[in-house]
Amino acid sequence: MSFQTGLSGLNAASKNLDVIGNNIANANTAGAKRSRAEFAEVIASTLGAGGSGGQTGIGVEVSAISQEFSQGNISVTGNTLDIAINGDGFFPLIPLNAQGLDRDKPSLYSRSGIFKLDSDGYIVNNNGEKLFGYNNTTTPAGAGALYIDTTRRYPPSATTKVDLAFNLNAGSAVWTSPQAFDVSPTFTTYDSQGNTKDVQLYIRKIATNQWAVRSTNDPATTPVPPAMDDNDIGVLTFDTNGALSTVQTRTPVTGVLTATADETLPITWTTAIGTFNANVDFTNSTQYASSYSLTTLDQDGFSEGSFSGLKISESGIVTARYDNGKSIDACQIQLASFRNNQGLQPVGGGNWIATNASGLAVLGEPGTASLGSVRSGALEDSNVDLTAELVAMMTAQRAYQANVQTIKTQDQALSSLTTLR
Repeated sequence: MSFQTGLSGLNAASKNLDVIGNNIANANTAGAKRSRAEFAEVIASTLGAGGSGGQTGIGVEVSAISQEFSQGNISVTGNTLDIAINGDGFFPLIPLNAQGLDRDKPSLYSRSGIFKLDSDGYIVNNNGEKLFGYNNTTTPAGAGALYIDTTRRYPPSATTKVDLAFNLNAGSAVWTSPQAFDVSPTFTTYDSQGNTKDVQLYIRKIATNQWAVRSTNDPATTPVPPAMDDNDIGVLTFDTNGALSTVQTRTPVTGVLTATADETLPITWTTAIGTFNANVDFTNSTQYASSYSLTTLDQDGFSEGSFSGLKISESGIVTARYDNGKSIDACQIQLASFRNNQGLQPVGGGNWIATNASGLAVLGEPGTASLGSVRSGALEDSNVDLTAELVAMMTAQRAYQANVQTIKTQDQALSSLTTLR
């Protein structure tokens, strides 16, 4: 029996060394999880009334090779499509079938977040397996391989609103010269094709606490003071504290002034493709005894934009950015969780597959339920502790040598028996 006992010990120690060696080899593999060999004593069965209470063991066996799914350290890489999971969950991946086509649903799961865009715009890992999630901008949208249309251009939009706030000098004299304007702020507007047009407002003081606003680019057409004409679009009135109290629009021809509820005045401008309109919002403008200063200038139009990059939030939302300053939430990463991570079966390439022991994958958004969050520009390191593995390797080596010694001793004992006379 001693030969068999020693041989089982050699086999167990050899498998333990294999497991330790694999751990060490994957110490720098992103998302890799440490494994360990688990042993069980082997007892020979004894039939009969006496039972087997006094039976000695006949060796050892490897009962299981289990995986430890503890969190690895997070290392910053700066690569947007390097994605680390902080907490529970796996990236669901769609493999290719035998014909090289995508399967309908994910069947591989990984903790390695090394991804990139392929030539078709899909988010894939180094094996060509596509990341599964929910697309917002593809046609049709829905669950599937995550896709980023890098050829898509963000369409332009015409200006419809301008936010303009400033301080007008309360000490300015009432307007008396046809050519004199106190201030003339200029801003850029866009038409529906993204063509730009600089629009200039001419503002002059026409009475105490009252200022007329014009939107013509030709100041030479100003009326004779103090009259107003159809180039004037309205009047700003300030209270005794210098706060904007009333904005009135001026009706052409009749000259009727009508207060607006939203403190805006309409402007019109013309480009090569037509005439466009927008409202200028003067909210928060003031009239204090200090020089003119512009505090707010913004408008909602923009030109077309080309794809310029990606941003990924902790909740897994992948946002496509464009060089016109706009962005679109293109897709949503999903993570998979299992009832029993230990039941997952490793299949190489940093991937696992579900088994009966693991249970079915439950998909959800990062940061919800028990799922961890994701971090873009970072990778999860292997959870292998090299120091611990080297110590374990020495222990396994000693166990291997001790089992060799067991076989050697048994051989010597048998040799002594065969030489008896």
